[in-house]
Amino acid sequence: MAANKTPKAQSNKPVEKRKDRAAEIANTFEWLITAFILAFVFRAFVMEAFRIPTGSMADTLKGAHFRLRCPECGYKYDHGFVPRHYQMAPDTIPSGTVQMRQPTHCPSCGYLVPAGNGAPVANGDRILVLKCIYQFLEPKRWDVVVFKNPTDPSENYIKRLIGLPNEEISIIDGDIYVNGLITRRPPQVQKEHWMPVYDHDFQPVNPNQRGAFNQHRWRPPFDLEASAWKINEENPTQLVLDSPADQTNVLAYGGSSANNFTVTYAYNDIQFNRNRPECTDRMVRFYVEPAGTEGRIGVALNKYGVDYRAWLDLSGEIVLSKFNGNQETVLKRQAVKAPNPGVFTLVKFAVVDHQLLFEFNGNRLSFDLGRTPDALEHGSAHSVPAAIFGAGEMTLSHIALFRDIYYLSKADGGRTPRATKEQPFRLNADEFFVLGDNSPNSEDGRWWGRPDVSSKGTEPPRAGVVPRYYLVGKALFVYWPSGFEFPWPMSLKSVLARKAQRSMPANVLYRLISLRWIPNVGQMHFIYGGSNGQDPPPSEAETAMARGHTD
Repeated sequence: MAANKTPKAQSNKPVEKRKDRAAEIANTFEWLITAFILAFVFRAFVMEAFRIPTGSMADTLKGAHFRLRCPECGYKYDHGFVPRHYQMAPDTIPSGTVQMRQPTHCPSCGYLVPAGNGAPVANGDRILVLKCIYQFLEPKRWDVVVFKNPTDPSENYIKRLIGLPNEEISIIDGDIYVNGLITRRPPQVQKEHWMPVYDHDFQPVNPNQRGAFNQHRWRPPFDLEASAWKINEENPTQLVLDSPADQTNVLAYGGSSANNFTVTYAYNDIQFNRNRPECTDRMVRFYVEPAGTEGRIGVALNKYGVDYRAWLDLSGEIVLSKFNGNQETVLKRQAVKAPNPGVFTLVKFAVVDHQLLFEFNGNRLSFDLGRTPDALEHGSAHSVPAAIFGAGEMTLSHIALFRDIYYLSKADGGRTPRATKEQPFRLNADEFFVLGDNSPNSEDGRWWGRPDVSSKGTEPPRAGVVPRYYLVGKALFVYWPSGFEFPWPMSLKSVLARKAQRSMPANVLYRLISLRWIPNVGQMHFIYGGSNGQDPPPSEAETAMARGHTD
């Protein structure tokens, strides 16, 4: 019997192995199906990836674009790529180098970069969108939202949320007013909305080209001849002052070659820059290194003919004031720790959204100028738009000027926008109003016509609004801004480019080596939204004034 048992045991082993393998395969398929279901549920209800196709939210979010560097001053900026301008189908991202058909304008030195230069086309930002969040939380003003296009619900759009249900929206001088009162952005959103006007760290290498810089030869955009301020001989990007502590010296910004504060965007074609208004919400930033504890350093910004000034007394005080006509009024002052001699310290001053914001070495001083459209004073002072003033001995570095983004309320071509000063736009229940950050080049709630189609079998929404059930989600994170190609030898790329038209393998290989798979880590960032509690509740006087303005 022992002889009979041994063959029987051996004959069962292959059967058991086959059963184990079948179970492993079944388990593998079970895990794959489960993972697929979870991924599908996650994509459908939690988070989904989107790619930005156009530049309506630039520079916050970029569509297909050229990554450029000014050939004169070296300043980096982006310029939108529009496929139809190159006889290409919509949403096309060409590989290789593309000859640019439009000139561009450096946003810092004003150099006109002629058309014809070649550059690769970078893909639009790829973002993560948190879906269904608005099923549990109310949308917040200044959120960047994805929604169904009200004029074509088969498309997804992305814009910034401006108006909430049952509010009255007005766009006045580039600012947003809600129920007759200006609304202000959270600090992170405001930080994204500052646009460069001039950066003193970037200066042209060939400044004497006739007509190249805003149709003039380039000159430093500060009136150095009429001031005691001088260019540092050891570092031309720095300015130095050596004067008595009781003698104020003004450094005015301006000049024929200087960029002004008009509402222009380097991202857009130059034709979009015609007949644009001037933005009066501005900021100046620099670092100051005082040589001692005597003197002062400050900034003056002009708005509506009134000079608003902020300065740091080197003995340890920051002050805000206004100068209208020949009368100066101190608005607010605060004692601070005196700056350390020989150490560079950050100084920023902004006039934005009817408030003064001064920052020095982490100390912040602000003053509210009023929230109604008529709250700001108007003066007759024909002063320069921005100036730096100082007394004593000091050095300035990293000097830069910025303007705020400006929401346009007028159009080229005769279209009548919504939400103007003369005709505020009233939202009903479950209706939202959205705008693009790139205001001159954005189709948004100002312009939409009456939709003739709808989703979910409902009636088409009212013209100019996004209904609540069209909201898809909140933009959360730029996880893949357009990356970089591996630096293959140009000779290899040239050979493959020539052979790609005749050989399928060469075409495939050329496309593979043209992939931008090196991540652009420096441009990955969170997309900041807003808070409905950003502004304090209006006072009774402000409410009465706002009601009188809108009646």
